[in-house]
Amino acid sequence: MLKYFTMTVDAVIVVAIAVGLLRGYAKAAGGRLGSIIAAALCGLGIVGAGVMAYLKNATRKIDTSLWNYRIFLVSLVVLGVLIILSILRLTAFRKKGAVPVGTAAACAAGLEAALGLFYSLPDVLAYPYTLLLTEQTVLSTEYLFKMIGMVLGLALMLLTELAVYRGYQRLGGASAHIILYLGLGVYGMRLGGQLIKVMITKRYILPNAPNYKTFFNITKFVSNNDVYFVYGLLAVLAAAAVIIWVMSLKQNEPYSNPAERRKIIRKWRVSRRWADLGVFCAGVMMLSILVLEPYANRPVELSPVEDVDIVDNCLYVPFEAVADGHLHRFGYTTPNGKHTRFIVVKKPGSSGYGIGLDACDICGETGYYERDGQVVCKLCDVVMNINTIGFPGGCNPIVIKYTLKDGAIRVPIEEMINNEGQFKS
Repeated sequence: MLKYFTMTVDAVIVVAIAVGLLRGYAKAAGGRLGSIIAAALCGLGIVGAGVMAYLKNATRKIDTSLWNYRIFLVSLVVLGVLIILSILRLTAFRKKGAVPVGTAAACAAGLEAALGLFYSLPDVLAYPYTLLLTEQTVLSTEYLFKMIGMVLGLALMLLTELAVYRGYQRLGGASAHIILYLGLGVYGMRLGGQLIKVMITKRYILPNAPNYKTFFNITKFVSNNDVYFVYGLLAVLAAAAVIIWVMSLKQNEPYSNPAERRKIIRKWRVSRRWADLGVFCAGVMMLSILVLEPYANRPVELSPVEDVDIVDNCLYVPFEAVADGHLHRFGYTTPNGKHTRFIVVKKPGSSGYGIGLDACDICGETGYYERDGQVVCKLCDVVMNINTIGFPGGCNPIVIKYTLKDGAIRVPIEEMINNEGQFKS
């Protein structure tokens, strides 16, 4: 559960803050109409993300990097248009042209938010499907917990977006525009870095290009320091919350009777609560990045590879060596120098054994480890049903041929040689 919570937070943290800012600006610039337009475009972005999630995982029609290139490029163009329109709106604020410019700015803000959702959500929305490739059923406890983690991550995204959206509406004047431009600046720099990265990967920027080294260094910086862009947006969120708190403490709006005064007090109390929610969400995100994610992804040490005898061109494992019911790992180096491995575990309440390669068709050679009496895939954290080890399907170990004879398990050396391609070294 924890792993899928942190994975979801990583995927949506940036877009949650950006969409909140963009929707808040859309309402400020275009009023009720701007808010409706932005909300409708965000809805289209979410629907598009769902369609993209299906196409990525159920068909071969999607070149992910090419689609990312298109999304990043269009997003940067729309972002540039939005900034220009926001400046024009400032200059035309008291003029007749302010209303159409504000509506156009709201449309650009809504489109930018939709593009962010379209890019960020497909992988998250595909979690239920991709998990079914490794889990036996949606009714399993492991599947349920992982889905709960994903849902909690999406709930945090929704709360963050709502807090930023509501908080931005309570900013005014110069502070609103400063927060907007700071947030969009950080968001735009991240988009630009990601665009250059895809262009280098797709070889739209070739190594012999005049500024290739500069572009490569930008890509390297963005890849190695993406978390700093997240910190930048969280700092913008915290700054907006501080401004709202200061404004609420210094509020001196005029009133003519006690009822109006109570209304003003309530308005700023609600504003502080939205600011508090934003800070709380930022805190949970920081906790996820700094504490929960390292804990969830802490390296797992696989059990050591045990020695195995060779008898009659077979790897020979006596029953008594694996009779304790724990996972055992055995290795063999092929004539080509490939270090292959297979696992053996005695099935509970049975005289049978679960035997297979220490690799699977889905996760490769990352291997399996034992946790609380269960066999777990190191890469995807899926718990194996020990009774199904030795059968194909899901994240189960790749099936190999073996025989049980004279109190021992015998795995033909030829079988390991035939499967050496499953291992990289």
